[in-house]
Amino acid sequence: GAIEPRETTLIAPPASPGAMREARGQVAAFAGSLAPLATAVGVTVLVVVAISYARSAGLVASLWGASGLAVAVWLRTSRGPVYDLCFGALMALAFLAGNLLVGNPRLIAGLFMVANVMDVALSVVMARWLAPGLNLSSVSGAARFLLAAAVLGPIPSALFSGFFLLVMTGGDFMAGFQTWWFGHALSVAVISSLGLALTRGRVRMLRPRLRAVEALALFSLMSAVCFLFFIADQFYVGFAVLPLLLLIAARFQVLGVAAALIVITLCSVGGAMAGHGPFAFVETAQERAMLAQLLVLCVFLPVLLVAALLEERDLLNQKARNARLRAERASEAKSRLLANVAHEIKSPVGGVIGIGDLWRSGGLGPVNQTQTDMAD
Repeated sequence: GAIEPRETTLIAPPASPGAMREARGQVAAFAGSLAPLATAVGVTVLVVVAISYARSAGLVASLWGASGLAVAVWLRTSRGPVYDLCFGALMALAFLAGNLLVGNPRLIAGLFMVANVMDVALSVVMARWLAPGLNLSSVSGAARFLLAAAVLGPIPSALFSGFFLLVMTGGDFMAGFQTWWFGHALSVAVISSLGLALTRGRVRMLRPRLRAVEALALFSLMSAVCFLFFIADQFYVGFAVLPLLLLIAARFQVLGVAAALIVITLCSVGGAMAGHGPFAFVETAQERAMLAQLLVLCVFLPVLLVAALLEERDLLNQKARNARLRAERASEAKSRLLANVAHEIKSPVGGVIGIGDLWRSGGLGPVNQTQTDMAD
């Protein structure tokens, strides 16, 4: 009879480690090339949202997430001077597009674009200068980054904004400076910190299912408390915000605190601009927003340093454990070496001693006193 052909299944050979590394490199390069474009789109959207929401409250934007996003991505993806120039130009186009989309005149949009690019670029330069490692896993590194990028970086652009407000509208120079500086400092301190904290090592700790459930429960509780306290006017549960933030710092350290600070900032500053929360009794929206900004900067943001301290402690403990393990392994190796050497030397040494005894006792022939002494 005819032999029916059997179906065959082709199994691809396993990829070699070199090919896998090359594929990962290609994926990383592709993602890196898309990062600036995605950042530009995000900056444009954040500019539109910030200005539109601020206009609805009748004041200058006090929530300005665009700068924090641009600083974080710039610091994480920089590859040299040429990349910096191209990225800065792309951010300038993004800020300009956002201002034009909300209906600002071309001159005002251009001036705000200059101020925003100055803000972002100086924050990046100051962070590279004062915190070159961009290490948020230590108190020193986190404090240096916050001082450089969040405190010092936005000052020139805030001065520019205050002067622009004074000349163009006859407004209060100090009010414009404070609103700009607080908003941009808060943006860089919160959003850029989250961007720098998003590393594989920190995200890996959320892989266990129980840890992920715990994180979801804590952040849901934090979001609920912030909504009730800063937005809903009937519930005064603000006393729970700081303990919850400290608990998140203890359990999830820098990454958890940075993510929680975004929730707190959105609820506190956004609620204050809309006339809700603990500062609703203040008459002007600008003063309410400034008080909310100060609350986050002076009360909640320092918890980020506490999280950095806890993370630094854990890293030092891990280094101490690794050093102890290395010392124990070295001690075990030394003991094995001595045991092996003693075992291997025992037989030849016994032979040498036997020959010496034979020599001394005359078993190998007549000996004189000198030879006896040498044998002994």
